[in-house]
Amino acid sequence: MLTGPDLLAKVKELGSVSKADLVRGCGYGSIKADGSELLDFDAFKKAHHLAMRAAKGGGSPLPVEAVTRREKAKKLAALGQGPYALGFEPSHRNASLQVQYADLANGQEAPDAVAVAGRVMTRRVMGKLAFFTLADESGSIQLYLDRASLEAAHPDNPEVFSQLTSLVDAGDWIGVHGSLKRTDRGELSVKVTNWNMLSKSLQPLPDKWHGLADIEKRYRQRYLDLIVSPQTRETFRRRARIVSTMRRWLDDRGFLEIETPVLQTEAGGADARPFTTHHNALDLPLTLRIATELHLKRLVVGGFERVYELGRIFRNEGISTRHNPEFTSVEIYQAYADYGTMMELTEQLIVAAAREVCGATQITYQDTAIDLTPPWRRATMHDLVQQATGLDFTGFEGADPAESRSRAAAAMAAAGLDVPAAADSLGRLLVEAFEQRVEETLIQPTFVLDYPLENSPLARAHRSKPGLVERFELFIVGRETANAFSELIDPLDQRRRLEAQQERRRAGDPEAQTVDEDFLQALEVGMPPTGGLGIGIDRLVMLLTDSASIRDVIAFPLLRPETGPMQ
Repeated sequence: MLTGPDLLAKVKELGSVSKADLVRGCGYGSIKADGSELLDFDAFKKAHHLAMRAAKGGGSPLPVEAVTRREKAKKLAALGQGPYALGFEPSHRNASLQVQYADLANGQEAPDAVAVAGRVMTRRVMGKLAFFTLADESGSIQLYLDRASLEAAHPDNPEVFSQLTSLVDAGDWIGVHGSLKRTDRGELSVKVTNWNMLSKSLQPLPDKWHGLADIEKRYRQRYLDLIVSPQTRETFRRRARIVSTMRRWLDDRGFLEIETPVLQTEAGGADARPFTTHHNALDLPLTLRIATELHLKRLVVGGFERVYELGRIFRNEGISTRHNPEFTSVEIYQAYADYGTMMELTEQLIVAAAREVCGATQITYQDTAIDLTPPWRRATMHDLVQQATGLDFTGFEGADPAESRSRAAAAMAAAGLDVPAAADSLGRLLVEAFEQRVEETLIQPTFVLDYPLENSPLARAHRSKPGLVERFELFIVGRETANAFSELIDPLDQRRRLEAQQERRRAGDPEAQTVDEDFLQALEVGMPPTGGLGIGIDRLVMLLTDSASIRDVIAFPLLRPETGPMQ
């Protein structure tokens, strides 16, 4: 082993060794910039030359540490230590040991034999002692490695301590046997007597203290994000609990979950652009579903009075902090109900999820207090737009639709609102005014009621308000979270509305719906009065986990491929 100036002089012979490699020591010891600590120079030099040889072979140069770890894997195999085991049987999880031995006093040992397994997160070697931090899914525990104890347990292998401390890196999965000890500093530890390499990590972990500073890398390499970020792991635990709570709540109330097709011949149930594909054997063009609505309604026609599906939806649309082309929703249909019934169901279902993962109905989202205690505010779209803009859209109504639209457009322009040409009716202008001036102001839970008929082709006409439908959308923190109707069950009216949608599609609207003849035929068989509801699971999880972006709550969000090689 070399130290000080002699070591620095030797290292200079390698020429292309970076300072980062030098300081890190690549797993063969550690060295400060002045050479004041030890390094196994011969092993370091070998790893460096292997890395450079890999680069000359035409591939990307491997970091020296990656080459080092591969060499260690070979050494482990020669010792009969994997490096990739078939299995291991832990006796405890780390968190259960922390609870079970919470009363063990400082400096005391418990004779009980335990076996734990997990990933090594940190390691400190201090002469004849070493301390590793071992993490499993439940939490962490310290491994106490005493050279004398290990050698006593392995009299035929006097190198057991040096093998364990030199061949195991942060990131490796190991299993250990031993007893419990609380150190003088109060750290509960497993005093190791035997160990097994379960899986050798060939790549170093991100820095312990800084984690993944590159936000996109967190999404692109979610496995690393999960390793180093307890907050990320907790977000996905909460997501799982939200989903299971909602399913359990619905099942307990007699709703039946039935899966519907992802591949469909007609993209219906929403205004959205679908992804297209092709079935080779049938020579059949298909789309990925943009909603589960039309098939779930077929099930209601068939006699299922309470039915739902929680599953993936695919829409060929833009990406933002609240949109991902592949997302999760739950759609729920209840016979003999209307949109009033579905409002109450929405409140109860979301409150149940909030209490499960937050413990209360008062939560905080991005430093804003949100109160989910029912009943939630209810307001019509007309009233909200009038309050925000001073424009009463009922005053623009008249016998001539074109004239009504023209008057509303002029008033909107005078109020400083944009008037897009695609908003070609009075109702569509109302929705534009709502989206521009009202939507982002709805921070506390608010049911927005009674939408224009032309924007809601699958909703039933309002029982008392001509030109409107019985529909609500739920907004929380300025985002749509749920959407519900009194469902349109008149097959003739439904045909007229879908035909009007299809004409819009032919005129150039790629998100307009088409005529689904099989669905219309099902309606002609007869569908009972029904309330329907859709809730965006990802946005709900964002709310209940205080996550700023939808990418934070989708384990593997869609990303543009990297243009260069992975580093």
